[in-house]
Amino acid sequence: MSTRRVLVLNGPNLGRLGSREPDVYGSTSYAGLVERCTTLGKELGLEVEVRETNDEGELIRWLHEAADGRVPVVLNPGAFTHYSYAMRDAAAQRTAPLIEVHISNPYTREEFRHTSVVAAVASGTVAGFGIGSYELALRALVGDPPG
Repeated sequence: MSTRRVLVLNGPNLGRLGSREPDVYGSTSYAGLVERCTTLGKELGLEVEVRETNDEGELIRWLHEAADGRVPVVLNPGAFTHYSYAMRDAAAQRTAPLIEVHISNPYTREEFRHTSVVAAVASGTVAGFGIGSYELALRALVGDPPG
């Protein structure tokens, strides 16, 4: 059985998981996120590569890479969610499923977080389940619901 490659792409400040607002984002560190995604990926037959950047241009280049390679993406755009039309346009070029994820539920937070410029071009969105949002997205990619 061949392993399907998946990119888990994270935008600004997600490398600070565990220390950044743990009441909102939980206590799992970024290293813990990487471990959980790669471990579940192996269980699901996926080769998961987790990346994080604070640079909008780098995230756009990664989305282009995924589109060119027909690689599915789990994308947590961070604050870029709400205003980066350049990132949205890169996501719109997807050639494989792209699932938008958020650790918190944006609709229970500040009003500016209620708008996602990515949602309309994503295959789906998972939000509000903590780090489990990533796990749900990976399961969705292979059609393996939890439970």
